[in-house]
Amino acid sequence: MSGMRAAAEPTRLRILALCADGDLTVSELVRILGQSQPRISRHLKVLTAAGLLARVPEGSWVFHRLAQDGPQTDLAARLVDLAPLNDEVLARDRQRLVQIKRERAEEAARYFRDNARQWDRLRSLHVDDAVVEKAILDLAPEHMERHLDLGTGTGRILELLAGRTDLGQGVDLSREMLAVARANLDSAGLSHCQVRQADITQLPFPAESFDLVTLHQVLHYLDDPARAIEAAAAMLRPGGTLLIVDFAPHEEESLRRDHRHRRLGFSDTEAEAWCRAAGLTPRAIRHLSGEPLTVTLWSAVRAPAATDAAPVLAKSAAGRALERTA
Repeated sequence: MSGMRAAAEPTRLRILALCADGDLTVSELVRILGQSQPRISRHLKVLTAAGLLARVPEGSWVFHRLAQDGPQTDLAARLVDLAPLNDEVLARDRQRLVQIKRERAEEAARYFRDNARQWDRLRSLHVDDAVVEKAILDLAPEHMERHLDLGTGTGRILELLAGRTDLGQGVDLSREMLAVARANLDSAGLSHCQVRQADITQLPFPAESFDLVTLHQVLHYLDDPARAIEAAAAMLRPGGTLLIVDFAPHEEESLRRDHRHRRLGFSDTEAEAWCRAAGLTPRAIRHLSGEPLTVTLWSAVRAPAATDAAPVLAKSAAGRALERTA
C-alpha cells in the first residue's frame, strides 16, 4: 500500500517512467519536468522511501533509478508498464530525455577525442578486440540472471553480454568513464544494464548476488590484485563464474610509464593461485597472442551449494598463505 500511495501523484508517475529508461540526477529531472529542484527532491525522497526508486551516490552527484531489489521491485515495474505510451505529457518527457542522452553522448565523444591517442597506442600492442570479445562469449554462461562487471570503463563488456543477462551492473571509480559507459548503454538501448561509482574491493552489493563477475583489463592497475579477486568471488552465487581478462607477463615498461599500469601482466600460476585462495576452482584458460602483448582469459567457478563448504575453508588457509608470502 505504501508504494501505491507514493506513486499516486502525476509527477511521481512521470519520474518513475523516466527512471525506467536510465539513471537520472536531480538536475536532469528538473530540466525534463520543468519544476523546481526542491519540489523534485521531495518527490524523489517519497519514491525512494517507498522502495520504488534506488538512490545511487556518485561523488557529489546522486543518480536515481527504478528499484531492482526489494519488495516493491515488481510494483515499480508494473506501474511503468501501465503508463500510456500515447500520453502527451509523457511523450514530451521522453523527448527531453532523448536530448539529455544526446548531450551525454557528445560529452563522451569529447572525452575520447581528447584521449584517442593513448587508446589507439594500447590497442596496437595486442590482438584485435573482436578476437578477445569472441573468447569472452565462448567462456561466459549462455544465460544468467545477474552479471557484474568490475572496473567497467566504457561499459563495453556489459554491452557485449547484455543479450545473455536479465540485469547487468558495472562499477568504476572514474566518473569520466562512468559518463562514457552511460552514454554507450543509452545509445544501445540497454536499460537493463546500469553503472555506478564504487571501489571494486568495497562493493555495494549483497554477497552471492551474481551469476557472472568479469574483470576485463583491470588487475594490472591494482596494487593488490588478490584482494580484488577475493571481493569478486564474494559476489558470486554458488555455481557462479569469475572471468578475468588481462595480459600475460611482458616487458613493455612504457605501459607503466605512460598508462599507469602497476603490474606488467600475470602468469597462469599466479592467477590460478589467487582464484583458489578466494575459494574458486580454476577452469578454462585462453591465450590470445599479439605483438608484443598476449591477452589471457582465466575462468574460475564457485562450487555449487551442496559442496560449497570445502572451498570456503580452503579460502582462509590459502589466503593466509598468500599474505605470508606477499
